Amino acid sequence: MGLTSNAVLVLAIIAGVALFAVTVWLWPKLSGRSWRSVLGRVGLLLATQLALFSAVGLAANKSFLFYGSWADLFGQQTAIGKVVDHSMSSKDIKVLDKQKLDVPGGGQPQVGGQILKVAITGEKSKITSPGYVWLPPEYFQPQHKDKNFPASIVLTGYPGTAENLIKGLNYPMTAFKQAKQGKMKPMILVMLRPTIAPPRDTECVDIPGGPQTETFFAQDLPQAIQGTFRVGKKPQNMGFIGNSTGGYCALKIAAHHPQTFGAAAGLSAYYKAADDPTTGDLFRGDEKLKKAADVLWSLEHKKPTGTSFLVTTSEKGEDNLNDTKKFIKLVKGPDRVSSIILDSGGHNFNTWRREIPPMLVWMSSRMQA
Repeated sequence: MGLTSNAVLVLAIIAGVALFAVTVWLWPKLSGRSWRSVLGRVGLLLATQLALFSAVGLAANKSFLFYGSWADLFGQQTAIGKVVDHSMSSKDIKVLDKQKLDVPGGGQPQVGGQILKVAITGEKSKITSPGYVWLPPEYFQPQHKDKNFPASIVLTGYPGTAENLIKGLNYPMTAFKQAKQGKMKPMILVMLRPTIAPPRDTECVDIPGGPQTETFFAQDLPQAIQGTFRVGKKPQNMGFIGNSTGGYCALKIAAHHPQTFGAAAGLSAYYKAADDPTTGDLFRGDEKLKKAADVLWSLEHKKPTGTSFLVTTSEKGEDNLNDTKKFIKLVKGPDRVSSIILDSGGHNFNTWRREIPPMLVWMSSRMQA
């Protein structure tokens, strides 16, 4: 009966419906002006509303994974994390824990691959960010021990957690199944959130006098990946993927750094840095920096170098449709652009789960080991 289980959600829905029915049934009997009748009506209304709000809250939490357990919800997760020394650690990436994929034989890395919980420190940006790394089964198999693998950075939206990419969007399991079916090449996935200075939304910008977020994702992170795992150092070896804010970051950073990233996929991406209380003043009056943070402006002024882009949207349900079509028109050869445009789909996990499988196949086709 975990916080994110279907059983708890169903019970909350049943309780809400039952209390509503009881309220309707007992209301005539509680219509008097005695203190017992008044308390009865108040109690039924409060209980019904509590049940309904609980059901809505549980459904939202199950979709977006704000809290992973009851202990997490009630602030009881206070134990200090332990640092585990593993051979895969490097000076930039520290492995904190290992997880297996829930597949038959998944306890053996050469069968089910492995998910590493990591802390990544940027040499230039001096930023440290938590994340997860998915290593496919082939990475551990003896016949591939001397081979390099393609890798993709994967970002959530704001203010998501990296765990959402595993439990909510199923990246490792999707990549595992599609590689096993021969639809895509085995690929390393480095999964993080774009929020490296929480709670501030830095929009993957090098903020004057503030966090150097673009430097972290565009320079430090690729170097850390290549220095720790068997990943090549050419653009065709490295991709960038993201949804929402993460999609904006993926497209922008790939446009700015074609010497590092050969392909980028923006799922429900927007194309201009947000400007609201969560971001603060990102540019400090620097108009050049502000223009560079505009993906459409960057693409229009980018020298084509052969970068591949994938953008997604929906005819109904997404508000980035017009800008996505503008992006497609701005791409000039030898750069390439592809798209996924759904008939309908909102800005949510359900939409992205429909786009991730074909997106990973596309990314695999654009990358080399």
